[in-house]
Amino acid sequence: MAGGIEAGGNSLATTRRKQLAGQSGWAGLVQNRKVFLIAVFASLGGLLYGYNQGVFSGVLAMQSFKDRMGDAVINPNTKGWMVAILELGAWLGVLLTGKQLSFLDDLRLFIMAISMKPDTIAKAVVVFCVGVVVQTAAMQPSSIYGGRFVTGLGVGSLSMAVPLYNAEIAPPEVRGSLVALQQLAITFGIMISFWIDYGTNYIGGTGAGQREAAWRIPLALQLVPAIILGLGILFMPFSPRWLVNQGRDDEAVTVLSSARGLSPDDDLVQLEFLEIKAQYLFEKETSEIRFPEYQDGSFGSNFKLGLQGYLSLLSERHLLFRVVVGSLTMFFQQWTGVNAILYYAPTIFESLGLTSNAISLLATGVVGIAMFLATIPAVIWVDKTGRKPVLVSGAFLMAFCHIIVAILTGLFKDSWSTHSAAGWAACVFVWIFAIGFGYSWGPCAWILVAEIWPLSVRGKGISIAASSNWMNNFIVGQVTPTMLEHISFGTFVFFGVFSFLGGLFILFFVPETKGLTLEEMDDVFGSSTRMAAEDQKRQDDIYKRLGLIDGTTGGKHPASHDEKSSVGHHSD
Repeated sequence: MAGGIEAGGNSLATTRRKQLAGQSGWAGLVQNRKVFLIAVFASLGGLLYGYNQGVFSGVLAMQSFKDRMGDAVINPNTKGWMVAILELGAWLGVLLTGKQLSFLDDLRLFIMAISMKPDTIAKAVVVFCVGVVVQTAAMQPSSIYGGRFVTGLGVGSLSMAVPLYNAEIAPPEVRGSLVALQQLAITFGIMISFWIDYGTNYIGGTGAGQREAAWRIPLALQLVPAIILGLGILFMPFSPRWLVNQGRDDEAVTVLSSARGLSPDDDLVQLEFLEIKAQYLFEKETSEIRFPEYQDGSFGSNFKLGLQGYLSLLSERHLLFRVVVGSLTMFFQQWTGVNAILYYAPTIFESLGLTSNAISLLATGVVGIAMFLATIPAVIWVDKTGRKPVLVSGAFLMAFCHIIVAILTGLFKDSWSTHSAAGWAACVFVWIFAIGFGYSWGPCAWILVAEIWPLSVRGKGISIAASSNWMNNFIVGQVTPTMLEHISFGTFVFFGVFSFLGGLFILFFVPETKGLTLEEMDDVFGSSTRMAAEDQKRQDDIYKRLGLIDGTTGGKHPASHDEKSSVGHHSD
Protein backbone atom coordinates (compact mmCIF):
# COMPACT_ATOMS: atom_id res chain seq x y z
CA MET A 1 0.00 0.00 0.00
CA ALA A 2 1.19 3.49 -0.72
CA GLY A 3 2.33 5.56 2.19
CA GLY A 4 2.01 9.22 2.88
CA ILE A 5 -1.63 9.79 2.04
CA GLU A 6 -2.48 11.23 5.44
CA ALA A 7 -0.24 14.27 5.06
CA GLY A 8 -2.03 15.99 2.22
CA GLY A 9 -3.93 18.76 3.95
CA ASN A 10 -6.56 19.11 1.19
CA SER A 11 -6.53 15.51 0.08
CA LEU A 12 -9.50 13.19 -0.17
CA ALA A 13 -7.63 10.81 2.14
CA THR A 14 -7.43 13.30 4.98
CA THR A 15 -11.13 14.14 4.76
CA ARG A 16 -12.25 10.53 4.80
CA ARG A 17 -9.79 9.41 7.51
CA LYS A 18 -11.17 12.11 9.82
CA GLN A 19 -14.64 10.76 9.21
CA LEU A 20 -13.45 7.29 10.26
CA ALA A 21 -12.24 8.37 13.72
CA GLY A 22 -12.98 5.68 16.28
CA GLN A 23 -13.24 2.85 13.73
CA SER A 24 -9.63 1.69 13.82
CA GLY A 25 -7.68 -0.89 15.80
CA TRP A 26 -9.36 -3.60 17.82
CA ALA A 27 -12.62 -1.64 17.93
CA GLY A 28 -12.72 -1.64 14.14
CA LEU A 29 -12.31 -5.43 14.08
CA VAL A 30 -15.22 -5.92 16.43
CA GLN A 31 -17.49 -3.40 14.73
CA ASN A 32 -16.92 -4.71 11.20
CA ARG A 33 -17.94 -8.34 10.96
CA LYS A 34 -16.25 -9.03 7.64
CA VAL A 35 -12.99 -7.47 8.73
CA PHE A 36 -13.08 -9.42 11.98
CA LEU A 37 -13.60 -12.70 10.12
CA ILE A 38 -10.68 -11.84 7.85
CA ALA A 39 -8.51 -11.18 10.89
CA VAL A 40 -9.53 -14.48 12.48
CA PHE A 41 -8.81 -16.27 9.23
CA ALA A 42 -5.38 -14.61 9.07
CA SER A 43 -4.67 -15.90 12.55
CA LEU A 44 -4.97 -19.48 11.31
CA GLY A 45 -1.78 -19.03 9.33
CA GLY A 46 0.02 -17.72 12.39
CA LEU A 47 -1.38 -20.43 14.62
CA LEU A 48 -0.28 -23.10 12.15
CA TYR A 49 3.24 -21.68 11.96
CA GLY A 50 3.52 -21.30 15.73
CA TYR A 51 2.15 -24.78 16.46
CA ASN A 52 4.56 -26.35 14.00
CA GLN A 53 7.40 -24.43 15.59
CA GLY A 54 6.68 -25.64 19.11
CA VAL A 55 5.25 -29.15 18.83
CA PHE A 56 8.43 -31.03 17.94
CA SER A 57 10.28 -30.02 21.12
CA GLY A 58 7.90 -32.07 23.25
CA VAL A 59 7.88 -34.96 20.80
CA LEU A 60 11.66 -35.25 21.01
CA ALA A 61 11.42 -35.78 24.77
CA MET A 62 8.78 -38.56 24.64
CA GLN A 63 9.99 -42.03 25.47
CA SER A 64 7.99 -43.78 22.71
CA PHE A 65 9.50 -41.44 20.11
CA LYS A 66 12.98 -42.19 21.39
CA ASP A 67 12.25 -45.93 21.27
CA ARG A 68 11.00 -45.70 17.68
CA MET A 69 13.77 -43.45 16.31
CA GLY A 70 16.67 -44.82 18.34
CA ASP A 71 20.09 -43.23 17.90
CA ALA A 72 18.72 -40.48 15.64
CA VAL A 73 17.23 -38.83 18.76
CA ILE A 74 20.13 -39.65 21.07
CA ASN A 75 22.99 -38.48 18.83
CA PRO A 76 23.22 -34.66 19.14
CA ASN A 77 24.18 -34.16 15.50
CA THR A 78 21.34 -36.21 13.99
CA LYS A 79 18.92 -34.78 16.56
CA GLY A 80 19.88 -31.28 15.45
CA TRP A 81 19.28 -32.16 11.80
CA MET A 82 15.94 -33.73 12.67
CA VAL A 83 14.81 -30.39 14.11
CA ALA A 84 16.53 -27.94 11.77
CA ILE A 85 15.72 -29.61 8.46
CA LEU A 86 12.27 -28.02 8.63
CA GLU A 87 13.82 -24.53 8.67
CA LEU A 88 16.06 -25.49 5.76
CA GLY A 89 12.99 -26.63 3.86
CA ALA A 90 11.21 -23.36 4.69
CA TRP A 91 14.15 -21.30 3.47
CA LEU A 92 14.42 -23.28 0.24
CA GLY A 93 10.66 -23.39 -0.19
CA VAL A 94 10.38 -19.64 -0.56
CA LEU A 95 13.25 -19.48 -3.04
CA LEU A 96 12.18 -22.47 -5.13
CA THR A 97 8.59 -21.32 -5.38
CA GLY A 98 9.90 -17.94 -6.45
CA LYS A 99 11.13 -19.47 -9.69
CA GLN A 100 7.55 -19.36 -10.89
CA LEU A 101 8.20 -15.69 -11.59
CA SER A 102 11.93 -15.24 -11.97
CA PHE A 103 14.96 -16.45 -10.12
CA LEU A 104 16.23 -13.79 -7.70
CA ASP A 105 13.18 -11.66 -8.42
CA ASP A 106 11.84 -9.40 -5.69
CA LEU A 107 10.66 -11.74 -2.90
CA ARG A 108 7.99 -9.39 -1.65
CA LEU A 109 6.57 -8.83 -5.12
CA PHE A 110 6.64 -12.58 -5.67
CA ILE A 111 4.68 -13.20 -2.50
CA MET A 112 2.28 -10.36 -3.26
CA ALA A 113 1.78 -11.71 -6.78
CA ILE A 114 1.21 -15.41 -6.11
CA SER A 115 -0.11 -15.43 -2.57
CA MET A 116 -3.01 -13.26 -3.60
CA LYS A 117 -4.24 -16.20 -5.68
CA PRO A 118 -6.21 -18.44 -3.28
CA ASP A 119 -5.40 -21.63 -5.17
CA THR A 120 -1.67 -21.02 -4.59
CA ILE A 121 -2.15 -20.92 -0.84
CA ALA A 122 -4.26 -24.07 -1.11
CA LYS A 123 -1.38 -25.81 -2.93
CA ALA A 124 1.02 -24.74 -0.18
CA VAL A 125 -1.37 -26.26 2.35
CA VAL A 126 -1.37 -29.52 0.39
CA VAL A 127 2.42 -29.63 0.49
CA PHE A 128 2.35 -28.91 4.22
CA CYS A 129 -0.20 -31.68 4.84
CA VAL A 130 1.80 -34.23 2.87
CA GLY A 131 4.79 -33.54 5.10
CA VAL A 132 2.66 -33.85 8.25
CA VAL A 133 1.18 -37.18 7.12
CA VAL A 134 4.66 -38.57 6.40
CA GLN A 135 5.84 -37.55 9.89
CA THR A 136 2.75 -38.88 11.62
CA ALA A 137 3.08 -42.28 9.94
CA ALA A 138 6.87 -42.43 10.31
CA MET A 139 8.39 -45.78 11.25
CA GLN A 140 12.02 -44.72 10.91
CA PRO A 141 14.13 -41.52 11.10
CA SER A 142 14.30 -41.04 7.33
CA SER A 143 10.54 -40.44 7.25
CA ILE A 144 10.86 -37.76 9.92
CA TYR A 145 13.65 -36.05 7.99
CA GLY A 146 11.75 -36.16 4.73
CA GLY A 147 8.41 -35.23 6.26
CA ARG A 148 9.80 -32.24 8.14
CA PHE A 149 11.62 -31.00 5.04
CA VAL A 150 8.42 -31.16 2.97
CA THR A 151 6.45 -29.55 5.79
CA GLY A 152 9.06 -26.79 5.81
CA LEU A 153 8.41 -26.09 2.14
CA GLY A 154 4.80 -25.36 3.03
CA VAL A 155 5.66 -23.40 6.15
CA GLY A 156 8.05 -21.17 4.24
CA SER A 157 5.24 -20.11 1.94
CA LEU A 158 2.33 -20.03 4.37
CA SER A 159 4.08 -18.14 7.14
CA MET A 160 4.38 -15.11 4.86
CA ALA A 161 1.77 -15.62 2.14
CA VAL A 162 -1.30 -16.01 4.34
CA PRO A 163 -0.86 -12.89 6.48
CA LEU A 164 0.06 -10.87 3.41
CA TYR A 165 -3.07 -12.03 1.60
CA ASN A 166 -5.28 -11.07 4.50
CA ALA A 167 -3.47 -7.79 5.11
CA GLU A 168 -4.14 -6.83 1.49
CA ILE A 169 -7.85 -7.64 1.84
CA ALA A 170 -8.28 -5.76 5.14
CA PRO A 171 -8.99 -2.01 5.24
CA PRO A 172 -6.06 0.20 6.32
CA GLU A 173 -7.77 1.22 9.58
CA VAL A 174 -7.43 -2.29 11.05
CA ARG A 175 -4.24 -3.45 9.39
CA GLY A 176 -2.10 -2.69 12.45
CA SER A 177 -4.42 -4.73 14.67
CA LEU A 178 -4.36 -7.50 12.08
CA VAL A 179 -0.57 -7.72 12.37
CA ALA A 180 -0.87 -7.73 16.17
CA LEU A 181 -3.39 -10.57 15.98
CA GLN A 182 -1.09 -12.48 13.65
CA GLN A 183 1.81 -12.18 16.11
CA LEU A 184 -0.44 -13.25 18.98
CA ALA A 185 -1.59 -16.24 16.92
CA ILE A 186 2.00 -17.39 16.42
CA THR A 187 2.75 -17.33 20.13
CA PHE A 188 -0.66 -18.89 20.84
CA GLY A 189 0.20 -21.74 18.47
CA ILE A 190 3.50 -22.27 20.29
CA MET A 191 1.71 -22.25 23.64
CA ILE A 192 -1.01 -24.79 22.75
CA SER A 193 1.53 -27.11 21.09
CA PHE A 194 3.49 -27.27 24.34
CA TRP A 195 0.38 -28.11 26.35
CA ILE A 196 -0.88 -30.68 23.84
CA ASP A 197 2.51 -32.37 24.10
CA TYR A 198 2.14 -32.32 27.87
CA GLY A 199 -1.31 -33.94 27.69
CA THR A 200 -0.56 -36.65 25.13
CA ASN A 201 2.64 -37.54 26.98
CA TYR A 202 0.47 -39.53 29.43
CA ILE A 203 -0.97 -41.87 26.78
CA GLY A 204 0.14 -45.33 27.92
CA GLY A 205 2.28 -43.87 30.71
CA THR A 206 5.48 -41.86 30.57
CA GLY A 207 7.95 -44.73 30.71
CA ALA A 208 8.84 -47.74 28.61
CA GLY A 209 5.20 -48.64 28.03
CA GLN A 210 4.26 -45.31 26.50
CA ARG A 211 2.22 -45.70 23.33
CA GLU A 212 3.33 -44.13 20.07
CA ALA A 213 0.04 -42.26 19.91
CA ALA A 214 1.65 -39.92 22.46
CA TRP A 215 3.75 -38.33 19.72
CA ARG A 216 1.75 -39.19 16.61
CA ILE A 217 -1.38 -37.35 17.81
CA PRO A 218 0.25 -33.92 18.40
CA LEU A 219 1.95 -34.17 15.00
CA ALA A 220 -1.29 -35.15 13.28
CA LEU A 221 -3.23 -32.31 14.91
CA GLN A 222 -1.35 -29.89 12.66
CA LEU A 223 -3.68 -31.05 9.92
CA VAL A 224 -6.74 -29.47 11.56
CA PRO A 225 -5.88 -25.77 11.10
CA ALA A 226 -4.12 -26.56 7.82
CA ILE A 227 -7.21 -28.18 6.27
CA ILE A 228 -9.44 -25.37 7.51
CA LEU A 229 -7.05 -22.88 5.97
CA GLY A 230 -6.74 -24.79 2.70
CA LEU A 231 -10.49 -25.17 2.24
CA GLY A 232 -11.34 -21.69 3.47
CA ILE A 233 -8.93 -19.92 1.15
CA LEU A 234 -10.75 -21.38 -1.86
CA PHE A 235 -13.77 -19.26 -0.96
CA MET A 236 -11.77 -16.08 -0.45
CA PRO A 237 -11.55 -13.41 -3.17
CA PHE A 238 -8.41 -12.43 -5.03
CA SER A 239 -6.40 -9.67 -3.41
CA PRO A 240 -7.12 -6.20 -4.84
CA ARG A 241 -3.37 -5.68 -5.15
CA TRP A 242 -2.98 -8.78 -7.34
CA LEU A 243 -5.99 -7.74 -9.43
CA VAL A 244 -4.54 -4.25 -10.01
CA ASN A 245 -1.22 -5.81 -11.05
CA GLN A 246 -3.15 -7.86 -13.60
CA GLY A 247 -5.01 -4.82 -14.94
CA ARG A 248 -8.33 -6.02 -13.49
CA ASP A 249 -9.22 -2.72 -11.84
CA ASP A 250 -12.99 -3.20 -11.80
CA GLU A 251 -12.64 -6.50 -9.95
CA ALA A 252 -10.30 -4.86 -7.47
CA VAL A 253 -12.91 -2.21 -6.69
CA THR A 254 -15.55 -4.95 -6.24
CA VAL A 255 -13.34 -6.81 -3.75
CA LEU A 256 -12.64 -3.64 -1.78
CA SER A 257 -16.33 -2.79 -1.76
CA SER A 258 -17.22 -6.19 -0.36
CA ALA A 259 -14.49 -6.12 2.30
CA ARG A 260 -15.57 -2.66 3.43
CA GLY A 261 -19.30 -3.28 3.22
CA LEU A 262 -19.69 -0.09 1.18
CA SER A 263 -20.83 0.85 -2.30
CA PRO A 264 -18.18 0.64 -5.04
CA ASP A 265 -18.74 4.37 -5.58
CA ASP A 266 -18.06 5.26 -1.95
CA ASP A 267 -15.19 7.71 -1.50
CA LEU A 268 -13.37 5.38 0.89
CA VAL A 269 -13.47 2.44 -1.52
CA GLN A 270 -12.21 4.66 -4.32
CA LEU A 271 -9.47 6.00 -2.03
CA GLU A 272 -8.19 2.55 -1.14
CA PHE A 273 -8.25 1.51 -4.77
CA LEU A 274 -6.24 4.58 -5.80
CA GLU A 275 -3.71 3.96 -3.02
CA ILE A 276 -3.11 0.47 -4.38
CA LYS A 277 -2.94 1.79 -7.93
CA ALA A 278 -0.45 4.47 -6.86
CA GLN A 279 1.91 1.92 -5.30
CA TYR A 280 1.68 -0.32 -8.36
CA LEU A 281 2.54 2.62 -10.65
CA PHE A 282 5.36 3.69 -8.34
CA GLU A 283 7.04 0.29 -8.49
CA LYS A 284 6.48 0.01 -12.24
CA GLU A 285 7.86 3.48 -13.05
CA THR A 286 10.80 3.08 -10.69
CA SER A 287 11.80 -0.09 -12.51
CA GLU A 288 11.42 1.59 -15.90
CA ILE A 289 13.60 4.54 -14.84
CA ARG A 290 16.37 2.55 -13.23
CA PHE A 291 16.51 -0.37 -15.68
CA PRO A 292 14.92 0.65 -19.00
CA GLU A 293 16.80 -2.07 -20.90
CA TYR A 294 15.02 -4.89 -19.02
CA GLN A 295 11.37 -4.01 -19.67
CA ASP A 296 10.45 -6.41 -22.48
CA GLY A 297 8.94 -8.99 -20.10
CA SER A 298 11.14 -11.89 -21.21
CA PHE A 299 12.56 -14.44 -18.79
CA GLY A 300 16.07 -13.17 -19.36
CA SER A 301 15.10 -9.56 -18.73
CA ASN A 302 13.19 -10.47 -15.59
CA PHE A 303 16.16 -12.44 -14.34
CA LYS A 304 18.54 -9.52 -14.97
CA LEU A 305 16.08 -7.04 -13.52
CA GLY A 306 15.85 -8.94 -10.27
CA LEU A 307 19.61 -9.44 -10.15
CA GLN A 308 20.33 -5.76 -10.74
CA GLY A 309 17.91 -4.82 -8.01
CA TYR A 310 19.76 -6.91 -5.47
CA LEU A 311 23.19 -5.80 -6.69
CA SER A 312 22.17 -2.17 -6.14
CA LEU A 313 21.76 -2.95 -2.44
CA LEU A 314 25.39 -4.03 -2.30
CA SER A 315 26.95 -1.45 -4.60
CA GLU A 316 25.45 1.71 -3.08
CA ARG A 317 27.02 2.48 0.28
CA HIS A 318 23.99 3.92 2.07
CA LEU A 319 21.91 0.95 0.96
CA LEU A 320 24.61 -1.52 1.98
CA PHE A 321 24.51 -0.10 5.50
CA ARG A 322 20.79 -0.81 5.64
CA VAL A 323 21.38 -4.35 4.37
CA VAL A 324 23.85 -4.83 7.22
CA VAL A 325 21.38 -3.43 9.75
CA GLY A 326 18.51 -5.60 8.50
CA SER A 327 20.57 -8.80 8.21
CA LEU A 328 22.33 -8.39 11.56
CA THR A 329 19.08 -7.56 13.34
CA MET A 330 17.68 -10.90 12.16
CA PHE A 331 21.02 -12.58 12.96
CA PHE A 332 20.98 -11.37 16.54
CA GLN A 333 17.28 -12.17 16.88
CA GLN A 334 18.02 -15.83 16.24
CA TRP A 335 21.25 -15.95 18.24
CA THR A 336 19.48 -14.76 21.36
CA GLY A 337 18.84 -18.48 21.57
CA VAL A 338 15.06 -18.25 21.36
CA ASN A 339 14.78 -21.26 19.08
CA ALA A 340 17.19 -23.21 21.24
CA ILE A 341 14.58 -22.73 23.97
CA LEU A 342 11.55 -23.40 21.77
CA TYR A 343 12.97 -26.47 20.01
CA TYR A 344 14.73 -28.08 22.96
CA ALA A 345 12.94 -26.75 26.04
CA PRO A 346 12.18 -30.18 27.60
CA THR A 347 15.79 -31.25 27.10
CA ILE A 348 17.01 -27.99 28.65
CA PHE A 349 14.68 -28.35 31.65
CA GLU A 350 15.87 -31.92 32.14
CA SER A 351 19.44 -30.63 32.19
CA LEU A 352 18.34 -28.17 34.92
CA GLY A 353 17.31 -31.00 37.23
CA LEU A 354 13.71 -31.62 36.17
CA THR A 355 14.42 -35.28 35.50
CA SER A 356 10.77 -36.27 35.13
CA ASN A 357 9.66 -35.96 31.52
CA ALA A 358 6.19 -34.87 32.62
CA ILE A 359 7.57 -32.06 34.78
CA SER A 360 9.95 -30.89 32.05
CA LEU A 361 7.02 -30.73 29.61
CA LEU A 362 5.01 -28.83 32.22
CA ALA A 363 7.82 -26.29 32.54
CA THR A 364 7.94 -26.07 28.76
CA GLY A 365 4.23 -25.22 28.73
CA VAL A 366 4.92 -22.26 31.00
CA VAL A 367 7.41 -20.96 28.41
CA GLY A 368 4.57 -20.82 25.89
CA ILE A 369 2.26 -18.99 28.28
CA ALA A 370 4.94 -16.46 29.24
CA MET A 371 5.80 -15.63 25.63
CA PHE A 372 2.15 -15.38 24.61
CA LEU A 373 1.21 -13.01 27.43
CA ALA A 374 4.30 -10.86 26.89
CA THR A 375 3.37 -10.34 23.24
CA ILE A 376 -0.01 -8.76 24.09
CA PRO A 377 1.28 -5.30 25.14
CA ALA A 378 4.18 -5.35 22.69
CA VAL A 379 2.44 -3.43 19.91
CA ILE A 380 1.45 -0.61 22.26
CA TRP A 381 4.94 -0.28 23.69
CA VAL A 382 6.68 -0.31 20.34
CA ASP A 383 4.73 2.62 18.95
CA LYS A 384 4.83 4.70 22.12
CA THR A 385 8.35 3.97 23.36
CA GLY A 386 10.24 3.51 20.11
CA ARG A 387 12.15 0.61 18.60
CA LYS A 388 15.54 1.04 20.27
CA PRO A 389 14.44 1.09 23.94
CA VAL A 390 12.32 -2.02 23.44
CA LEU A 391 15.01 -3.96 21.58
CA VAL A 392 17.87 -2.91 23.85
CA SER A 393 16.01 -3.64 27.09
CA GLY A 394 14.86 -7.01 25.75
CA ALA A 395 18.38 -7.97 24.67
CA PHE A 396 19.94 -7.08 28.01
CA LEU A 397 17.17 -8.87 29.92
CA MET A 398 17.68 -12.03 27.85
CA ALA A 399 21.46 -11.81 28.29
CA PHE A 400 21.03 -11.49 32.06
CA CYS A 401 18.77 -14.55 32.15
CA HIS A 402 21.21 -16.63 30.11
CA ILE A 403 24.13 -15.74 32.39
CA ILE A 404 22.19 -16.53 35.58
CA VAL A 405 21.14 -19.91 34.16
CA ALA A 406 24.76 -20.57 33.12
CA ILE A 407 26.04 -19.76 36.61
CA LEU A 408 23.48 -21.97 38.32
CA THR A 409 24.15 -24.82 35.88
CA GLY A 410 27.91 -24.51 36.33
CA LEU A 411 27.56 -24.65 40.11
CA PHE A 412 24.96 -27.38 40.50
CA LYS A 413 24.81 -29.42 37.29
CA ASP A 414 26.17 -32.47 39.12
CA SER A 415 24.03 -32.02 42.24
CA TRP A 416 20.60 -30.82 41.15
CA SER A 417 18.95 -33.48 43.30
CA THR A 418 20.24 -31.82 46.46
CA HIS A 419 19.77 -28.27 45.17
CA SER A 420 16.24 -28.37 43.77
CA ALA A 421 15.65 -24.70 44.63
CA ALA A 422 18.53 -23.71 42.37
CA GLY A 423 17.07 -25.85 39.58
CA TRP A 424 13.69 -24.16 39.84
CA ALA A 425 15.37 -20.76 39.99
CA ALA A 426 17.09 -21.56 36.69
CA CYS A 427 13.70 -22.54 35.23
CA VAL A 428 12.21 -19.23 36.34
CA PHE A 429 14.94 -17.35 34.48
CA VAL A 430 14.19 -19.36 31.34
CA TRP A 431 10.57 -18.20 31.69
CA ILE A 432 11.71 -14.60 32.17
CA PHE A 433 13.82 -15.00 29.03
CA ALA A 434 10.66 -15.98 27.13
CA ILE A 435 8.95 -12.82 28.42
CA GLY A 436 11.93 -10.73 27.32
CA PHE A 437 11.80 -12.10 23.79
CA GLY A 438 8.01 -11.92 23.58
CA TYR A 439 7.77 -8.18 24.17
CA SER A 440 10.89 -7.14 22.26
CA TRP A 441 12.79 -9.03 19.58
CA GLY A 442 9.83 -11.20 18.58
CA PRO A 443 7.63 -8.46 17.09
CA CYS A 444 9.95 -5.44 17.07
CA ALA A 445 12.80 -6.86 14.98
CA TRP A 446 10.39 -7.40 12.08
CA ILE A 447 9.00 -3.89 12.42
CA LEU A 448 12.49 -2.40 12.32
CA VAL A 449 13.63 -4.22 9.19
CA ALA A 450 10.44 -3.16 7.40
CA GLU A 451 11.02 0.55 8.07
CA ILE A 452 14.60 1.26 7.07
CA TRP A 453 14.34 1.08 3.26
CA PRO A 454 13.58 3.62 0.53
CA LEU A 455 10.37 2.68 -1.28
CA SER A 456 12.12 1.64 -4.49
CA VAL A 457 14.16 -1.14 -2.80
CA ARG A 458 11.98 -1.92 0.21
CA GLY A 459 10.83 -5.32 -0.98
CA LYS A 460 14.30 -6.58 -1.81
CA GLY A 461 15.70 -5.32 1.47
CA ILE A 462 13.03 -7.11 3.45
CA SER A 463 13.62 -10.33 1.51
CA ILE A 464 17.31 -10.30 2.44
CA ALA A 465 16.50 -9.77 6.12
CA ALA A 466 13.90 -12.56 6.02
CA SER A 467 16.42 -14.89 4.39
CA SER A 468 18.87 -14.11 7.20
CA ASN A 469 16.19 -15.00 9.72
CA TRP A 470 15.40 -18.39 8.17
CA MET A 471 19.04 -19.39 7.66
CA ASN A 472 20.13 -18.46 11.18
CA ASN A 473 17.02 -20.20 12.50
CA PHE A 474 18.22 -23.35 10.72
CA ILE A 475 21.77 -23.07 12.10
CA VAL A 476 20.62 -22.54 15.70
CA GLY A 477 18.31 -25.53 15.50
CA GLN A 478 21.07 -27.71 14.09
CA VAL A 479 23.91 -26.87 16.50
CA THR A 480 22.06 -26.55 19.83
CA PRO A 481 22.03 -30.29 20.76
CA THR A 482 25.77 -30.53 20.09
CA MET A 483 26.40 -27.41 22.17
CA LEU A 484 24.33 -28.74 25.08
CA GLU A 485 26.17 -32.05 24.87
CA HIS A 486 29.73 -30.73 24.69
CA ILE A 487 29.82 -27.33 26.38
CA SER A 488 26.88 -27.69 28.79
CA PHE A 489 26.35 -24.39 30.64
CA GLY A 490 28.65 -22.74 28.09
CA THR A 491 25.66 -22.88 25.74
CA PHE A 492 23.86 -20.31 27.89
CA VAL A 493 27.01 -18.19 28.13
CA PHE A 494 27.27 -18.27 24.34
CA PHE A 495 23.68 -17.16 23.76
CA GLY A 496 23.95 -14.64 26.59
CA VAL A 497 26.96 -13.00 24.97
CA PHE A 498 25.19 -12.77 21.62
CA SER A 499 22.08 -11.35 23.28
CA PHE A 500 24.23 -8.67 24.92
CA LEU A 501 26.03 -7.94 21.65
CA GLY A 502 22.65 -7.62 19.93
CA GLY A 503 21.65 -4.98 22.46
CA LEU A 504 24.91 -3.08 21.92
CA PHE A 505 24.46 -3.31 18.15
CA ILE A 506 21.02 -1.71 18.35
CA LEU A 507 22.18 0.85 20.92
CA PHE A 508 25.23 2.14 19.04
CA PHE A 509 24.69 1.36 15.36
CA VAL A 510 20.96 1.39 14.63
CA PRO A 511 19.09 4.72 14.48
CA GLU A 512 15.64 5.11 16.00
CA THR A 513 13.11 4.65 13.19
CA LYS A 514 9.84 5.48 14.95
CA GLY A 515 7.74 7.94 12.96
CA LEU A 516 10.42 8.96 10.45
CA THR A 517 9.63 10.11 6.91
CA LEU A 518 11.57 8.75 3.94
CA GLU A 519 13.82 11.80 3.86
CA GLU A 520 14.43 11.66 7.61
CA MET A 521 15.20 7.94 7.37
CA ASP A 522 17.84 8.68 4.75
CA ASP A 523 19.30 11.40 6.97
CA VAL A 524 19.69 9.23 10.06
CA PHE A 525 21.40 6.51 8.04
CA GLY A 526 24.14 8.97 7.12
CA SER A 527 23.49 9.22 3.39
CA SER A 528 22.38 11.93 1.03
CA THR A 529 18.66 12.46 0.60
CA ARG A 530 18.81 12.01 -3.16
CA MET A 531 17.18 8.57 -3.32
CA ALA A 532 14.46 9.36 -0.79
CA ALA A 533 13.76 12.73 -2.43
CA GLU A 534 13.51 11.18 -5.89
CA ASP A 535 11.26 8.43 -4.59
CA GLN A 536 9.04 10.94 -2.86
CA LYS A 537 8.82 13.23 -5.91
CA ARG A 538 7.88 10.32 -8.13
CA GLN A 539 5.25 9.20 -5.64
CA ASP A 540 3.82 12.72 -5.32
CA ASP A 541 3.56 12.99 -9.10
CA ILE A 542 1.61 9.74 -9.22
CA TYR A 543 -0.71 10.92 -6.43
CA LYS A 544 -1.43 14.13 -8.32
CA ARG A 545 -2.20 12.21 -11.50
CA LEU A 546 -4.62 9.96 -9.64
CA GLY A 547 -6.20 12.83 -7.72
CA LEU A 548 -5.07 11.63 -4.30
CA ILE A 549 -3.57 15.06 -3.59
CA ASP A 550 -4.15 18.33 -5.36
CA GLY A 551 -1.45 20.27 -7.16
CA THR A 552 -0.91 22.67 -4.26
CA THR A 553 -0.40 20.13 -1.49
CA GLY A 554 2.95 18.55 -2.32
CA GLY A 555 5.37 18.45 0.56
CA LYS A 556 6.54 15.52 2.56
CA HIS A 557 4.30 12.54 3.16
CA PRO A 558 5.40 10.33 6.05
CA ALA A 559 4.99 6.60 5.52
CA SER A 560 1.64 5.39 6.74
CA HIS A 561 1.26 2.78 9.42
CA ASP A 562 -0.47 0.35 7.07
CA GLU A 563 2.53 0.32 4.73
CA LYS A 564 4.78 -0.68 7.60
CA SER A 565 2.36 -3.30 8.79
CA SER A 566 1.88 -5.19 5.53
CA VAL A 567 4.98 -7.41 6.00
CA GLY A 568 4.57 -11.04 7.30
CA HIS A 569 5.74 -11.54 11.05
CA HIS A 570 7.59 -14.48 12.77
CA SER A 571 7.94 -14.83 16.19
CA ASP A 572 11.44 -15.92 15.62
